[in-house]
Amino acid sequence: MHSTKELFNTPYGFAPFSKINPGDYLPLIKNEIENAKNEVDRITSNTEAPTFENTIAAMDYAGEFLDRITSMFFNLNSAETNEEIQKLAREVSPLLAEFGNDIRLNKELFKRIETVYHQRENLDLNTEQQTLLEKRYKSFARNGAALPEEKQKQLRDIDKQLSSLSLKFGENVLAETNKFELHLTDEKDISGLPEGAIEAARNLAESKDREGWLFTLDYPSFLPFMTYADNRELRKKMLLASGSKAFHGDDLDNRDIVLKIARLRFERANLLGYKTHAHFVLEERMAETPQKVNDFLNELLEKAKPAAQKEFEQLQEFAREQDGIDQLQKWDGAYYTEKLKQKLFDLDDEKLKPYFKLENVINGAFTVANRLYDLNFEEVHDIDKYHEEVKTYKVTDNEGKLVALFYGDFFPRPGKRNGAWMTPYKSQYIKNGVNERPHISIVCNFTKPTKTRPSLLTFNEVTTLFHEFGHALHGMLANTTYPSLSGTSVYWDFVELPSQVLENWCYEKEALQLFAKHYETGEDLPMEFIQKIKDSSSFMEGIQTLRQLSFGLLDMSWHGVDPTSITDVKENEMKTFAVTSLYPETPETCMSTAFSHIFQGGYSSGYYSYKWAEVLDADAFELFKEKGIFNKEVANKFKDNVLSKGGTENPMILYKRFRGQEPKPDALLRRAGLLEKVS
Repeated sequence: MHSTKELFNTPYGFAPFSKINPGDYLPLIKNEIENAKNEVDRITSNTEAPTFENTIAAMDYAGEFLDRITSMFFNLNSAETNEEIQKLAREVSPLLAEFGNDIRLNKELFKRIETVYHQRENLDLNTEQQTLLEKRYKSFARNGAALPEEKQKQLRDIDKQLSSLSLKFGENVLAETNKFELHLTDEKDISGLPEGAIEAARNLAESKDREGWLFTLDYPSFLPFMTYADNRELRKKMLLASGSKAFHGDDLDNRDIVLKIARLRFERANLLGYKTHAHFVLEERMAETPQKVNDFLNELLEKAKPAAQKEFEQLQEFAREQDGIDQLQKWDGAYYTEKLKQKLFDLDDEKLKPYFKLENVINGAFTVANRLYDLNFEEVHDIDKYHEEVKTYKVTDNEGKLVALFYGDFFPRPGKRNGAWMTPYKSQYIKNGVNERPHISIVCNFTKPTKTRPSLLTFNEVTTLFHEFGHALHGMLANTTYPSLSGTSVYWDFVELPSQVLENWCYEKEALQLFAKHYETGEDLPMEFIQKIKDSSSFMEGIQTLRQLSFGLLDMSWHGVDPTSITDVKENEMKTFAVTSLYPETPETCMSTAFSHIFQGGYSSGYYSYKWAEVLDADAFELFKEKGIFNKEVANKFKDNVLSKGGTENPMILYKRFRGQEPKPDALLRRAGLLEKVS
């Protein structure tokens, strides 16, 4: 087996997927953990007095290949997993948790960091160096470096348990998603469904040697079914299956795992001197405290709730008129929302889809990036990938210099979890005068091409692609010295700004005309459709806002309190949702048991970030609107102060440098149409 360093000796240093078998990952990771430990030993055994360079900077460059091999491995576990990879992940995660603690609880290392930290006033450090020093010191102080040995041992034990539990949580959700199938053979059961959804379901059934049509809980199958299927009972069946993932009282049930994770996080926070997990997390966020987050969520709730209730009554009235339905249920929401949208705006996702062929939308995102930031994308075929569907691109500037490598993985597969995400395979940083360029990947779950038509995206999928591509730009345009401050390594409630701001281009005529062309005729998306997209963009925004706020409040109900008295997951959820719920309660469903963002991903105490970043993005986009959505001066300001800066400075300082002022929620309320709706 080659060393990791040799494996990465590839053109551009790309991730060597083809050279690594699943079984190779464990020995490679173990080896890189040892190498990283040796690098740390060299820092701690250095006989020279601690300096910024020999301690803080040296720490940041340590463990490069460990980062790279683990980013490959964990993306595989999300995007192309199997039993072998899942089993390995269960072995790898505790090892990495243990290694993280070996570093953070290393007394000699902390002593050196502390020494440099206490001399910081006299060191003549630039802003990025000051940020790195403070971040490094805090990451040790906040994670138990000053704890007595007995408590450090407790901390290690908690971290080991947490890493295993969150993995198990994710495995259960994936298994539950894959387990459910709705197999239909009667034509009347697929009434209302668009041709594309029917064909995809037929193809799936054929691939499993079955007659008729097969629907699953993967989003490209589930969402069209919930939006268009006329059969109310079948919509109910799908909704309850989706809403009850890991809530069946069997060995895939996540209730105990949720309670354990919440309690262990609370215990960990207490051990480190914090009141709750949220107090610990939010100390390093723009929001700063749970109080601020709750105030923020409740202020928006106050503004959105009257609008949401009004919208819900309108929807209920429409369903009554249409089909005599006296009480709207959760499985009716998407269906009647779509019908009402068609009636009010004469806008149907199915009419739009032919104008959003995936390849055209990808090129549209590339063109927008070119017009704003002078980036050029060229598809290349000499870069390793983990699945044949992945597309790979070389990204250059106008002088032909390499900016980044970019990977796109767009379709659902059995080994891939739902949702969409961005991940770096290599961070950007500058070392020994060389600006190492990043390798960035986005993973999505879009409607697959069928035998008769290409992948045609819903408008929602178009905005998802732009969202993830916004994260990718944040990674690709990074230009910092130290890897841990590069790209998306920013405060969690700032990280969604670049992604959410880019979604705005999807609603602008000037941008849509670049890529929204009919896949058969090549004609541009008609002007009246563009106007309708714009007019309908705030349709049911009150209900949508309430939904997002309910998730943020649920997150805080697990992490902003002492959860030890919570014994019933469902009961806690119902109590939390009481202020936001519009539909009757469904006892069969539970959100928490499949809430991967907070129990598997990094969003614990951070789900509010989506709304927080919406305030930032609406405020930021108003400047683009004012000066022109492709205005170079504004684009450069955004690139120079936000996209390229990573986490090198406090995000509010960066934002104000771009915008000239602090963000105000008015822009978001205006865009969402909530000001008019409640007045």
